Amino acid sequence: MACDILLVMLLLFLAANCIQYGVHGVSQVPCLFIFGDSLSDSGNNNELPTSAKCNYRPYGIDFPAGSTGRFTNGRTEIDIITQLLGFENFIPPFANTSGSDILKGVNYASGGAGIRNETGSHLGGSISLGMQLANHRVIVSEIANKLGSPDLAQQYLEKCLYYVNIGSNDYIGNYFNPQFYPTSRIYSLEQYTQALIEELSLNLLALHDIGARKYVLSGLGSLGCVPHVKHLYGTNGSCVEEQNSAAFKFNNKLNALVDQFNNRFSADSKFICKGTAPKAIDTHEFSVSDAPCCPFGCIPDQKPCNNRSDYVFWDDVHPTEAWNLLRAMSAFDSITDQTFTYPMDIKHLVDYEIKRELEFTNETTSLRATE
Repeated sequence: MACDILLVMLLLFLAANCIQYGVHGVSQVPCLFIFGDSLSDSGNNNELPTSAKCNYRPYGIDFPAGSTGRFTNGRTEIDIITQLLGFENFIPPFANTSGSDILKGVNYASGGAGIRNETGSHLGGSISLGMQLANHRVIVSEIANKLGSPDLAQQYLEKCLYYVNIGSNDYIGNYFNPQFYPTSRIYSLEQYTQALIEELSLNLLALHDIGARKYVLSGLGSLGCVPHVKHLYGTNGSCVEEQNSAAFKFNNKLNALVDQFNNRFSADSKFICKGTAPKAIDTHEFSVSDAPCCPFGCIPDQKPCNNRSDYVFWDDVHPTEAWNLLRAMSAFDSITDQTFTYPMDIKHLVDYEIKRELEFTNETTSLRATE
């Protein structure tokens, strides 16, 4: 076991150094569009009237550009996946696309956001998944203008990757927050989870209608093990099983949705989900897995811990870059953990689509040659 841990840590160290400042070259997909909450937000909340913002130190203390609005000390999980895909630059937030190459993609994620429109409103407002989709329609229109027509835009967008990581706030900041939201009095946990999946499904179908074909859907982590949740429940360090059960129910239904969509759109689309295994990555590589590196809300200019790579949690809710790195590597190439992504990892999703496009091109060329 000790040798396994040392090997994992060595691989993480090498990977961190290899992708610290980006992987230069041709990206494996032409563009990447990101939808989600604070786990993926890269600055969309900076100018919103909300307490869910973090464009101040010590957030970004390990990020080359400093405090950009990322809810962690360094890179988010999707930042690292972006680098693993070969993009030279990080995907810009929708709030700051001026001067950016939107043909490479846009990040619409918003801290505090949920699948449901009302989620996050007690914090002062956020950009829900539905509103993020509306913002994407604006970008799709701009891409159509750049490329010359909606048809050309559609052909281009079908080659892109769509990353969706949302749902945690619908539980932590909605269903299990009865002083602000009535959902727990209206729905049983099973009913609420089904309602979330159905609403998520409608948004994914809407994305499909405007070009999305390659989807990476993220499952929920162990919500009951988040320091903020354990503190609210006063569990003396133990995880809150009620919230872990909610995440488990959501993830099971998400896997089923992936199967449903893959069967329905088998001719032209592919859906995968990540991080939905019951344990979804062990924390034994980290010496501190139950306390934040930057505690008490991580207020401006607070001094965080020095050994940040030893911590799973950066603040009371969000993970460190070290944890994001481990998850990103597992999602991208799950050769070391076949249970982390379903039914394939991101690397094989991209390779699968490239291979299929080549086969289609070769078949088309052959048919033309015989005409």
